[in-house]
Amino acid sequence: MMALIDRISRSRYSPEPRSVILTVPNVISLLRICSIPLIAYLVANRHLIISLVVLLISALSDGVDGIIARRFNQVSKLGQILDPVADRLLILCSILALSMANILPWWLMVLVGVRDVLLGILTLVLAQHDYGPLPVHFAGKTGTAVLMLAIPALIFADVGHNMFFRVFHLVALGAVIWGVALYWLAGLIYAYQGIGLLRADSTHD
Repeated sequence: MMALIDRISRSRYSPEPRSVILTVPNVISLLRICSIPLIAYLVANRHLIISLVVLLISALSDGVDGIIARRFNQVSKLGQILDPVADRLLILCSILALSMANILPWWLMVLVGVRDVLLGILTLVLAQHDYGPLPVHFAGKTGTAVLMLAIPALIFADVGHNMFFRVFHLVALGAVIWGVALYWLAGLIYAYQGIGLLRADSTHD
C-alpha cells in the first residue's frame, strides 16, 4: 500500500513543469509578491480605498498568470512555488495589517501564521526527499478563496460607520473565521499526506 502511495506521490505530487525562470507568469507572480508590503502598509495605516484598488489589481493578476501559464505552455517549477507563496504572503500580511488597524483580533493572525510556518517546515522536509508541492486539496482551495474574498470585504466594511457597514463587518468577520477553519483543516490534511510520504521513504530505507 505504501509503495502505491509512493508511486502516485512522485507522479501526482511532483508534476513535470518546465525548468525555466524568466516567463511572463513568473514576472507577474513576482510583481504580485512585491505589491504585498504596499497593501499591508496601506491597510495598517487605514488608506482603505487605495488598498482595495491595489488588492483588486493583485487579485486579477493572480488569475491572469495562471491563464497565460496554461495557454502558452509556460508552467514552470519556479512558478509552482511563487504562486502559492504569493497567496500565503498576501493572506498573512493582510491579516497582520488588519490586526494592526484593529479591524481583526490578533489571535486570528497568530492562527494563520502558525499554520503557514508548520506547513513551510513540512514542505522543506519533503523537498529533501525529492517531493514537490503537495496536491491542492478542496478544503485548501476553498479556505484560500474564502479568505481572499473576506479580506477585501473587511477592508470595505471599515470604510463607513453606519448600520450597513457594521452588519457587513460582522458578515465579513464570520467569513474570515470560517476561512481560517478551512485553512487549518487543509493544513491537517496536507500534514497527514506529507507524514505518510515520509514514512513510506523511511520504510524503503
